[in-house]
Amino acid sequence: MQISEGALRKKFDLKQMGRWFKYKYLLLLRAKGGPSMVATGFSIGLAVEMFTLPTVGLAFFLIFPLVWLLRGNFAGALIGFVFGKIIYVPMAILLNKPVGSLVVPPGFKEYLIHHVPAFLANVLKGSLELIVGGMIVGGILGLIMYFPIMLLLRLHANRRKDRRRLRKEHQHAMASGLPGDAD
Repeated sequence: MQISEGALRKKFDLKQMGRWFKYKYLLLLRAKGGPSMVATGFSIGLAVEMFTLPTVGLAFFLIFPLVWLLRGNFAGALIGFVFGKIIYVPMAILLNKPVGSLVVPPGFKEYLIHHVPAFLANVLKGSLELIVGGMIVGGILGLIMYFPIMLLLRLHANRRKDRRRLRKEHQHAMASGLPGDAD
């Protein structure tokens, strides 16, 4: 008996997709290492995104060693990276470029362009301030976002513990047959 190719392919189901996202969300909330690792990963992803666009996307590869070195959560880093993509344009215009312009000394860009390979000089001509400003703003933003993310995740974990404790107490009371609990 042969099975057709169409029968093997699963049909796209929005309900299953929602369940998959909920499952991945719960895995993230219950990640090994706790809220600190997830918040560290989020901060790494956010910080790296702030200077990845001017570097033609190569800064993305910094996520891997940084997550490993700082003991972060990779899924959290990817979420931080995506969040950074959403806020990048306003941050680049309002903060990254001005901060980079303040930090990069006048004349340094011209000096640097003459001492690096041609392909790198072209990238640095238009985006040195964005890269430097993005590194500074991204690092500060990552540090700032670490604490609220960690606190929110801890709050969620504590609520989950409380619900489990109450459920166990209720089951224990029901099993022991305490008067008034069975009604």
